[in-house]
Amino acid sequence: MTRTTKRYSVTATIIASGLLSFAGISQAQTVIDCGRVFDAANGSLMGRHHITVADGKITGISAANAQPDNAANTVDLSHLTCLPGLIDMHVHLENQLSPRSYIEKFELNPADLALRAAANAKTTLNAGFTTVRNLGDSDNVTIALRKAVDAGLVPGPRIFTAGKTIATTGGHGDPTNGRRVELMGDPGPRNGVVNSPSDAAKAVRQRYKDGADVIKITATGGVLSTAKSGVNPQFRDDELAALIATANDYGFKVAAHAHGAEGMARAVRAGVASIEHGTLMDKAVMKLMVKNGTYLVPTVLAGEWVAQKAAIDGFFPDIVRPKAAAIGPQIQQTAGDAYRFGVKMAFGTDSGVSAHGDNAQEFTLLVEAGVPAAEALRMATVHAADLLGENDHLGILAEGAWADVVAVDGDPTQDISLMLDIPVVIKGGKVVKKS
Repeated sequence: MTRTTKRYSVTATIIASGLLSFAGISQAQTVIDCGRVFDAANGSLMGRHHITVADGKITGISAANAQPDNAANTVDLSHLTCLPGLIDMHVHLENQLSPRSYIEKFELNPADLALRAAANAKTTLNAGFTTVRNLGDSDNVTIALRKAVDAGLVPGPRIFTAGKTIATTGGHGDPTNGRRVELMGDPGPRNGVVNSPSDAAKAVRQRYKDGADVIKITATGGVLSTAKSGVNPQFRDDELAALIATANDYGFKVAAHAHGAEGMARAVRAGVASIEHGTLMDKAVMKLMVKNGTYLVPTVLAGEWVAQKAAIDGFFPDIVRPKAAAIGPQIQQTAGDAYRFGVKMAFGTDSGVSAHGDNAQEFTLLVEAGVPAAEALRMATVHAADLLGENDHLGILAEGAWADVVAVDGDPTQDISLMLDIPVVIKGGKVVKKS
């Protein structure tokens, strides 16, 4: 989907120490002058507001009853609508799916993946996504990238990463699927492959040792793995119980990739925080998710993308193509059904399947599925922050939160396509994109 957007020149006098407000407020502050502000807590627009920022955080927000002090350091967005920085709860920064992806597993070194991840992180940030949850990598690439971003070495969003996904032997996430027998070996918990409750506990502890922020499991088969089923349950109840108990001990939330209903139900009963994709979710699973307060991260964009590519001869291996054609088109309908049923939902794209930087296309697909535009925006702000456990710091424009702001021309609650081309991105009080 394309859209022509008028480009804007943003007046921004930024000093390294932070942002400035009005008379009587520290000279270490700066004002962001917003024409309108999206109140993510209520899903509504407010009028003109001034946001003051220091040391990367919001120190105050108030209705603009006067022009900012001329002496202040000011970011002039008085012609734009400000929203909290967007959050994508399902990305894979080191990957970009292509017909070569399956052979590249044998060609690329960790350093190659790290450099790709850094480039994709910058692209994601420029698209307005100031925070991401990276659900699966190899060689702890995104753990290293998170550290580099936090240290200011490379530009990128705030990263919450799972490190290596936890799977079962032959399951979606077993890194040796599709290899000839002498290359398969028998990967274990260190490599994210478990076959018992003790293995499951050890794999979680290894992620803690590695420095992960969240646990990702593959509760069912998947579309893109070189394995036959995309929907079969792949963890037993005792394995899930041990995994969740250990994750709780170490302060981890658990995200569960799942396409089939039985695998979802097992994961929800065990206590996962979110179901990713949820393609074949039925009413029984929806009811269980509502009861347990489990989030759905639908990744509609990934479903649409793989369905399109399944029509191209040679894009996917033969074992993958029918799964992509059958499963992909169903995700959008499921997302709409889950919203209408009352399932809690957070925004996620599975970018790395689709192209990094196209994340906002998920908004238009959610609205097509029947999710109101304002609610889709809340999925990428307050709801995502809640799932992360970062309600006080992310997804809101409020005192004490990180000064992550994006701005668009117009009212995105009425025209969600405005999110496809975001002219201004601010992360931690610093303008990282202006056009």
